[in-house]
Amino acid sequence: MKIAHSLRPSFWRREHHLDRMTLRELVVAYFQYPAILAYIACALAAIAFYAARPAPLAPTLLAVFVATFIYPLVWYVLHRWVLHSRWMFKVPLMASTWKRIHYDHHQDPNHLEVLFGALHTTLPTIGAATLPVGWAIGSFWAGPAHPHAAFGAAMAAFATGLLTTCFYEFCHCIQHLAYKPKNKWLAEMKRQHMAHHFHDENGNYGITSFVWDRLFGTYYDRPQRPTKSPTVFNLGYTPEMAEKYPHVARLSGGVATGHPRQRDRAA
Repeated sequence: MKIAHSLRPSFWRREHHLDRMTLRELVVAYFQYPAILAYIACALAAIAFYAARPAPLAPTLLAVFVATFIYPLVWYVLHRWVLHSRWMFKVPLMASTWKRIHYDHHQDPNHLEVLFGALHTTLPTIGAATLPVGWAIGSFWAGPAHPHAAFGAAMAAFATGLLTTCFYEFCHCIQHLAYKPKNKWLAEMKRQHMAHHFHDENGNYGITSFVWDRLFGTYYDRPQRPTKSPTVFNLGYTPEMAEKYPHVARLSGGVATGHPRQRDRAA
């Protein structure tokens, strides 16, 4: 059974599967994608706001550093305890969101249209993770000499979060591309992320960094887990679970099992 994906940009005349694309094709598609264009536009707007009401250099640099540092932790927390949770599909109001932001991606990990996050969830999350931090840092410098320090630092942190998201998304795409990166760091990153998608989803939650996986004990190499997870493609939303909580199944046209390419051939 082939699952119907909910997001298919109208100006693209075909679906994009990263395991069938070249790096050049990815770059072209990447800079046409609405979410990426939105991130870049918001980042430019934040930079413009910063230029209009700048913060001093010290809080600006600190806000950028902290926003960059905190991003992998925020991603880890959300990926492990929200995207891989088993409560969202049980709530009718959350089922479509969970399906769109992660279930579809695990159902077909190489499908570009559902690899990127949904803007209505990502933009608020980026803002919540960066704006308060930047504002708090800038507040220490606020005063008659620097009346816009808090605002400027918040804008610097927000722009950093948006551009970091663009970097993460591009690295994520590369990990699903059908080629082995020459760069050792990218190659290792791809190897660990592929294990998350095709071997055992309960670990290796990082994208560009697996530091938090190591600290929280969720990092693994495939030989450490010889048995493949039976829920690696459905995140625990099995046919049995769909009978009790049918919301995602109704949106998906059923519950698919097995490797996505095997399902395509069967279809």
